[in-house]
Amino acid sequence: MRLFIALNFTKKEKMKLHRTTEVFRECQFPVKWVEPQNYHVTLKFLGKVSEERLEMVEEALDHVGNATKSLEIVIESFGAFPTIRRPEIIWAGLEPSSALRCLKQDLEWALKDCGFKAETRNFHPHITLGRADSSKGAGAFRGLDEKAAATVYGSRVQIRKVDLMRTRQLKSNLIYTVEYSAALSG
Repeated sequence: MRLFIALNFTKKEKMKLHRTTEVFRECQFPVKWVEPQNYHVTLKFLGKVSEERLEMVEEALDHVGNATKSLEIVIESFGAFPTIRRPEIIWAGLEPSSALRCLKQDLEWALKDCGFKAETRNFHPHITLGRADSSKGAGAFRGLDEKAAATVYGSRVQIRKVDLMRTRQLKSNLIYTVEYSAALSG
């Protein structure tokens, strides 16, 4: 099964974010928008994981959860990877936080002991809002930069658990389900 580790938040918060970002969807940019029930912050992509390794991953999550206090994330800005003028991913960004960076690093170390390769790229915590069709060229995204700069959110979200998520493909849609949760209780 294909798995990743994520932070989730309430349905109410997801719908609030979805309503705030309606201004992007109204512009008819060539983007496949993510359904609000799929909004999350990915901490680590694990890829295909066998049933035999699942228990080790769950134990690693519990270990990290037991050593980590609940934390607050702030969803604060909007942007795109690799650039706002030629986007591939449109996102809602999180305010930098030492608690979130420590959680990410602790997960990397714990999962390395389970045989997963440590991530070497910089961590840019974000919520994917949509995947852009970059083949359309920069002109197709004219005005996205102004919309992103003008859209204000600034919501504080309490995080009390880390979720092991499973990805399934259903027709052309991705379905995410929580396979396991580890409480943050350190």
